[in-house]
Amino acid sequence: MRHVKWIFVVLLICSLTAFMNKGTATSGLSVGCVAPDFIFKSTQANQQPRCLSDLHGQYVLLNFWASYDAQSRAENILLNNCLRSQDSPIKMVSISFDKYQSVFRETVRKDQIVASVCYNELSGNQSPLFDTYRLSRGFCNYLIDANGVIIAKNISATELSEFLKNSGQKS
Repeated sequence: MRHVKWIFVVLLICSLTAFMNKGTATSGLSVGCVAPDFIFKSTQANQQPRCLSDLHGQYVLLNFWASYDAQSRAENILLNNCLRSQDSPIKMVSISFDKYQSVFRETVRKDQIVASVCYNELSGNQSPLFDTYRLSRGFCNYLIDANGVIIAKNISATELSEFLKNSGQKS
């Protein structure tokens, strides 16, 4: 009887672990890939559309999120705050897949995100950008080096802060 209990506990732990691993984003581009170029349109009327390639020569944190996805939204806030508090040379490009401009604007306002780094892809998950970055199983972020190569994927605010410290940036 004691062995049956332990077998049950082991099976329960294994099944929970397998369930939790299923939920992690395994899609997207890999570290070492060149980040595909795309045009992002500003939500501010006086700014012209830009390309990711316009930022060549700079480190870029490309973050994909949506207001309806709590985890990606929370990560967007943490990453934005990290870069602001570190006075970082990394340029953040925050892409929302919200289909409604009003929802996007209100989310940016409530979350206190720097509006100049936020862009809205109104096509939502039907956007070609969603497919280009293979976001079909969840949102993610990419840290891109000055040559346009992805050097980190799904980096947390803590890891980003550590990266900044290790690369000799201000802390």
